[in-house]
Amino acid sequence: MKNKAPVEKNETYDVNIIDLTYQGMGLAKINDFSIFIENTLPGEEATIKVIKVNKNFGFGKLIKLIKSSKYRVESVDKDYTRTGIAPLQHLKYDAQLQFKQNQIQQLFDKAKMGIKVLPTIGMETPNHYRNKAQIPVKKINGQLETGFYRQHSHDLVPIEDFYIQDPEIDKAIVVVRDILRKYHVSPYDEVNHSGVIRNIMVRRGHYSHQIMIGLITRTKKLPMVDMITKEISQSLPEVKSIMQNINLTDGNALMGKKTICLYGSSHIEDNLLGLKFYISLTSFYQVNPIQTEKLYSLAVEKANLDGTQNVIDAYCGIGTISLAMAKKAKMVYGVEIVKEAIEDAKINAQKNHINNAKFVTGKAEDQMEKWQSQGLKPDVIVVDPPRKGLASSFIDSAAKFAPKRIVYVSCNPSTLVRDARRLADYGYEISEPVQPVDQFPQTVHIESVTVFEKK
Repeated sequence: MKNKAPVEKNETYDVNIIDLTYQGMGLAKINDFSIFIENTLPGEEATIKVIKVNKNFGFGKLIKLIKSSKYRVESVDKDYTRTGIAPLQHLKYDAQLQFKQNQIQQLFDKAKMGIKVLPTIGMETPNHYRNKAQIPVKKINGQLETGFYRQHSHDLVPIEDFYIQDPEIDKAIVVVRDILRKYHVSPYDEVNHSGVIRNIMVRRGHYSHQIMIGLITRTKKLPMVDMITKEISQSLPEVKSIMQNINLTDGNALMGKKTICLYGSSHIEDNLLGLKFYISLTSFYQVNPIQTEKLYSLAVEKANLDGTQNVIDAYCGIGTISLAMAKKAKMVYGVEIVKEAIEDAKINAQKNHINNAKFVTGKAEDQMEKWQSQGLKPDVIVVDPPRKGLASSFIDSAAKFAPKRIVYVSCNPSTLVRDARRLADYGYEISEPVQPVDQFPQTVHIESVTVFEKK
């Protein structure tokens, strides 16, 4: 006979919250059966309603708190929880930093690697930090609305203040929304694959205050385009660029392949670590400039450069880390799979009068082999991979170079720990405590810098 879960859907239970998962959900147990509940914290007692029952675990919804945690923040906006914009907003900020440190520490402990993780470097003001927004557009009750999707759905929750975004970006979204309403531009309807405007994207330079507006459309033509761009640029004096990205597909891809400039320049500029960066609509540029300066300064410091070293920057993007390293290195070689990012990186090197940085387009693991055959000998390799971490072929080729140091900037603790074990097989040991940096306050994401040295 099949084991029956000790809880039933739609029933209410009183539970104790015993832990916080890496997704920021409270964990309760009923007869050893795990239930995950949003907006609950360890040490709390709560009445919950079970909303989903799987074979080994279930999900519950908070009905009422019987006992609150001393780490709870009371002024919580339900919309930020429902949409997943700020899943940790109910947890006090110093406790968020501790949660992130613990998350990395527990993974290293589980791997029995004996690694120490330092306290997370946080922000003084842990909100309104994002310099980029990608906001879906939908028709609700007959009018065009902007907001964010409720988690795991395509139901749009209309929102004007996004809490973790630069307030000037929030303001710009409302201005653009109202202008699109005025000219009766129809929002995209994914069921019938009809309508015009799919998303509004806004980027704003933290230091330059230059704004770029991106209008992502399902159609090649944007009706009343001249009136719309003129009105946006007049209403928002900081706008230096209005771009249209054409996405003809009916899937979930955010951007299409073709981008055209409707107004001003095809890029905006901003500064980072005293360097100028040229940012296009599709560039990868870290979204929290204040913390990025801390993160990248740390990476440069940990590389231990004195002007005599060759550095490889794998996953170099538009050259942010490469150019910061170039000031202190003999030569920096950057590789990145996105062609447009490499074009931006080359322009950024020119703009900053940096001549000791070379950038190539390609898969990091393939390019490593090419450099190997060309006889390149790096002293330091810097990696800042996506969430999936390093490909094992990349680790093989990085180890063949036998650099003295590998500086690993990670955005995913579990792939960091996995890669640390693989690097250990090649004699690379973590030589100092891991340093987490909070790039995304109010969310569960965590960045860190780890230094590996060849034994």
